[in-house]
Amino acid sequence: MTKQFILSTVILLTSLTSMEAQKIKGSDTVLPLSQKEAENYMKEHPSQTVVVTGGGSGVGLSALIEGTTDIAQSSRKIKFDERQKIQAGGQTIQEVIIAYDALVIIVHPQNRVANLTREQLEGIFTGKITNWKEVGGDDLKIVPYSRETSSGTYEFFKESVLKNRNYKSGILSMPATGAIVQSVSQTRGAIGYIGLAYINKHVKAIHVSYDKGKTFTAPSIVAAKNGKYPVVRPLLYYYLTKSEKQVRPFINYVLSPEGQKTVSATGFIPL
Repeated sequence: MTKQFILSTVILLTSLTSMEAQKIKGSDTVLPLSQKEAENYMKEHPSQTVVVTGGGSGVGLSALIEGTTDIAQSSRKIKFDERQKIQAGGQTIQEVIIAYDALVIIVHPQNRVANLTREQLEGIFTGKITNWKEVGGDDLKIVPYSRETSSGTYEFFKESVLKNRNYKSGILSMPATGAIVQSVSQTRGAIGYIGLAYINKHVKAIHVSYDKGKTFTAPSIVAAKNGKYPVVRPLLYYYLTKSEKQVRPFINYVLSPEGQKTVSATGFIPL
């Protein structure tokens, strides 16, 4: 073990003990953005420590209510009952939009279906449409993948795409966005939904129509910013008012021009 390594370890431990780490928890969609923002922030502020973990928007908001995180990162708005729990504890909550995200519908690269309407997506995820031949594809069973119920992406997809209709019974629920990407890339009949930042060459993005098939738009930062891509949502930070002094320097950094450059670089849509 080198002297340099020992010295680095001592410095790190000293900084961790001298100042309690700031904790951010919640949405898997927001996770890569928060991690990169935290990394850049700590480079500029070596005395600060920011620890970021995922688990889903609901998990992050529960942790905020329980007092085990400083910031809840969320890909959905806080629910009425969550806000009530915070108020019942004598606290008030603050909401900050830090970026926007396009929700992308993905299929296996060999799937020849390129376009789907909102109505067709609703049919697929509620179980009314079960074979790809029903939407112009091969005679192949559709295997839809969803996020878990604690996920803000699950909630947003249900609200925006399914118009609050229930997902099909027995739908395959994945614990994280990365698991959906992996499952869809390995299953020819699969379909799922992910945040734009998670798209890669192993899955194919569907062009979506919200005007009953008149226009189909591919997901992209440009199409989301100019309003042409229809499935866009805000990404949020929530914190308790009593923690304002502690959390605001980091949040202000995320909202700064430098922080918003990171938003774009990470595959999200800046404010």
